[in-house]
Amino acid sequence: FQRNSEHRRLSNNMTKVEFETSEEVDVTPTFDTMGLREDLLRGIYAYGFEKPSAIQQRAIKQIIKGRDVIAQSQSGTGKTATFCISVLQCLDIQVRETQALILAPTRELAGQIQKVLLALGDFMNVQCHSCIGGTNVGEDIRKLDYGQHVVAGTPGRVFDMIRRRSLRTRAIKMLVLDEADEMLNKGFKEQIYDVYRYLPPATQVVLISATLPHEILEMTNKFMTDPIRILVKRDELTLEGIKQFFVAVEREEWKFDTLCDLYDTLTITQAVIFCNTKRKVDWLTEKMREANFTVSSMHGDMPQKERDSIMKEFRSGASRVLISTDVWARGLDVPQVSLIINYDLPNNRELYIHRYPFAPMCHGRFQDSLYRSLSSSGTSHPHGNMTAVALGNTVLKLEELF
Repeated sequence: FQRNSEHRRLSNNMTKVEFETSEEVDVTPTFDTMGLREDLLRGIYAYGFEKPSAIQQRAIKQIIKGRDVIAQSQSGTGKTATFCISVLQCLDIQVRETQALILAPTRELAGQIQKVLLALGDFMNVQCHSCIGGTNVGEDIRKLDYGQHVVAGTPGRVFDMIRRRSLRTRAIKMLVLDEADEMLNKGFKEQIYDVYRYLPPATQVVLISATLPHEILEMTNKFMTDPIRILVKRDELTLEGIKQFFVAVEREEWKFDTLCDLYDTLTITQAVIFCNTKRKVDWLTEKMREANFTVSSMHGDMPQKERDSIMKEFRSGASRVLISTDVWARGLDVPQVSLIINYDLPNNRELYIHRYPFAPMCHGRFQDSLYRSLSSSGTSHPHGNMTAVALGNTVLKLEELF
């Protein structure tokens, strides 16, 4: 199971020292100089990319060389396109077998990865299937029997398909673990290990994680050979081009009236309202409807079919306001959203950035959006293009977020 673990161990010092980018990592400033296939380059430019982001400049060439890669990177850095471009470059399209497997922590993120792969590979005739729980097993089996170059999915359903022998692993060359820390937080560790046991011994592993706790390093020890390390630093992450406002509200019970005032005052194309808990989503949805506002809501306890239906309505514009937990934020791209309201501020900066995943990814295609955060207290903050109003004493929390 550990596959020659003595050769697959990172230095134990990694748990004690700051994670840094490997010295041998070069910066490749343009997509044209990465040695990518012509039909993939066409897809990249058609998708709207012009210049690679920091992580793309460093990671793509290392991955297509066949190196195992650990990238410490949050949403908003271009990480999804990084591994999607790398996967597409390494495919043999003539072979209709699964050659790359991508695991993600949520169904929504797995679905978004599939969409990015299909869009970037639009000129390659690539087959890609999203293999996620809560959907029809028979449909998964049918799609996999047809032949898929890439499978993106959640660990539980992917392992189920492998165990049923519907997902054949003999041709898999690359395993991507996206948001590995989040998968561990959701209790997927054993399922990831189960999937890994079925992969060919020489499988290349690419691991993307916002943080690198001990459990992640333990996983890299078991899965990876002499991995390249790439760090996109926290302070490099920005929400450039986004107007951010902080509306201070002294008491929790005053938030709802403030939200209603905003709703009445602003011209909203489409909006997402984030709450920190499923209970708060249900409560706020009921309150908004009682006040004669038309809203839809979504959180992780809803059946997948219902979540898909709500998202379909929202993408089509039939629904204008969506109230959600952070399940919506993981990798979804709805560029017509013009307003994000944080009814609850998240607990850390990474979660805050996760709530705006579509803004940095779309480069020039995304127009300036207005972001408003509602909180029980706040502090003025002079940096960036955000305006903050102080009424409370949570200076530390806001500085961590902004």
